[in-house]
Amino acid sequence: MNVLIIPNFEKKNTVACTREICHELKRFGAEVLMQEKEKAFVNLPDVCYGSFEQQIGVSDVVIAIGGDGTIIHTAKRAVLYDKPVLGVNAGRLGFLAGLEQDEIPLLKKLVEQDYQIENRMMLEVEHHTAVGNQVYFALNDAVISKGALSKMVESKIYCMGRFVTSYRSDGIILSTPTGSTAYALSAGGPILEPSLDSISLTPISPHSLFDRTILFAPDNELLIQTDAEPDTEIYLTIDGEEGIRISPNDRLTVKKSGILVKMIRLQEKPFYEVLNQKLLTRAKNE
Repeated sequence: MNVLIIPNFEKKNTVACTREICHELKRFGAEVLMQEKEKAFVNLPDVCYGSFEQQIGVSDVVIAIGGDGTIIHTAKRAVLYDKPVLGVNAGRLGFLAGLEQDEIPLLKKLVEQDYQIENRMMLEVEHHTAVGNQVYFALNDAVISKGALSKMVESKIYCMGRFVTSYRSDGIILSTPTGSTAYALSAGGPILEPSLDSISLTPISPHSLFDRTILFAPDNELLIQTDAEPDTEIYLTIDGEEGIRISPNDRLTVKKSGILVKMIRLQEKPFYEVLNQKLLTRAKNE
């Protein structure tokens, strides 16, 4: 088995974790691949270094080492090559991680192909502008929000061409079930099992006591139109990456993507058991 390792060396203990993972994979008979740029951090013997395109092409699985951001970024690259991803938590919570650092010996199951694949839905977000359209894919969420010094934004929501509701708020979060434990959770949204397929819409600090999350069926297409005062800046942020400026006449359409991310699970831990462990860890650290 060829295993491509993609570590985030900005995370604490990632170098030691990467070395241990490489050692275990080699011990179990796997071929370890890494990108050339990572050789300076862990110049290990018997590791094949090369470009991302070279390595992903010949890999069987991908291991992402870091927090949820690292795992999401890696998964969205790997899905283009139809490669499954195993996340190893080197961050704080790691909701997407299939392994903690003290569980690295379980990699034997990976090499023996004794694992399960969880298919995770993504959102396809199309930004319609006066000069053309741009499509983005979100594994966690797409956030429409105001700038730091801007006033409230009015968002009008349409589903399959019919008006649903409008919000006056700091913005809205459109999330997948995977993203329900991310920003949407902090904004008061519900927790959804990752195996579900739905589009969740949660307002951010709405100017009403009665605005709540709305769940849409996965075959629905949403249209979002935003309105704000002339000096208000509005941004679209996909999976926590750099914001894209939204102009007053722009439109956003959101639907379930036809592409599924494949996440590897080496243990049959129920989702709510993992959830309790992660939230308890966060509570202790706050």
